[in-house]
Amino acid sequence: MSRSFLPARLAACLLMLATFLTSVSPADAAVPDRKAWVLWNQTAAAPVAFGTWPAATTVIPIGVGRYQVKFPGQGAPNGVVHVTAVNNAPHWCQAENWAQSGPDEIVNIRCYRAGGVLDPSSFSAFFVRASGGPSSGLYGYVDSTATGALVSQFNSTGAGNTSTPGGTGQWLVRFPGLVTGGPQDGSLQATAVNTATGARCKVSTWASTGAGQDVKVLCFNAAGALLNTRFTLTYQHKVSLYGAAIPPKYFGYFLNQPPAGPPTTNLNSVLGLGANTIISAGPGLSLVTFPKIGFTQNTVQVTAYGANPNFCGLNTFWTNTAGPDLIVRDVNCFTNAGAAVNTGFTVSANSIL
Repeated sequence: MSRSFLPARLAACLLMLATFLTSVSPADAAVPDRKAWVLWNQTAAAPVAFGTWPAATTVIPIGVGRYQVKFPGQGAPNGVVHVTAVNNAPHWCQAENWAQSGPDEIVNIRCYRAGGVLDPSSFSAFFVRASGGPSSGLYGYVDSTATGALVSQFNSTGAGNTSTPGGTGQWLVRFPGLVTGGPQDGSLQATAVNTATGARCKVSTWASTGAGQDVKVLCFNAAGALLNTRFTLTYQHKVSLYGAAIPPKYFGYFLNQPPAGPPTTNLNSVLGLGANTIISAGPGLSLVTFPKIGFTQNTVQVTAYGANPNFCGLNTFWTNTAGPDLIVRDVNCFTNAGAAVNTGFTVSANSIL
């Protein structure tokens, strides 16, 4: 055997080994099974292309302030939905219900203006279903009834999540096994699910403990009173809101308490911890910049944070600049009466890439 053949054969073996290691890397694991999102432009009565995936997603108004979203090819049982109002006036949106229809996922959404009246609005909506397999980070969700019984759940460690009622409109959700350094790491999104009345949910308190993530969720009615309702809650740590990482290469999250939360609640998948920025853009308005992750198609979700009935959404559509930065201009927050207010929130930005 010639000496020249040995290096070539060795190089070929190394290449095969590298290919094998890449193919079984947890970072490439298929979590989730299904994912989809849409950015609905109420004025144009059409989805916004850069904020919608799959591209053939449709939205049909089915009543005043009510919409039916069809995510083609993404149908799956269970899963969770999140939705954020996009409106420069005080509005919120909530999930009504969702279900698989053949190969598609159908999601019904309700949007309200302050005071609790159904009202047309733009919105950003998101669906994910995960059912197992390795994960490249820590990830979990629950779809909880008002009694704490879980409609569906996922935990990337395989542990069982729980939702325990603690009084009217209050729940302690635990994600066991999703252990980080603490005291707060990662990010959360919460959404009310109600078919009959205006409802909104938020994260009240949150602790990253030695056993996992402990999250207190509060839900309110349109009058600002605590309300028993179904809700969804998703936790992400160094992964996208749909539970995958590398790919996607471009995602980020940020906790505004205010001011900014711990550095471990400010992650940029390209630049690392602490890279995302926030500046005040006026009463109740916060401009959040996610550098280097503005690649389409992407989605942004916002959840209010704190113990009061304040709520948050998006003032207008986010932008993707040549930086390429993703700029949320702005997160807007309101009191229950609809007055602009500076308050806590979490914001999560996620790309298909």
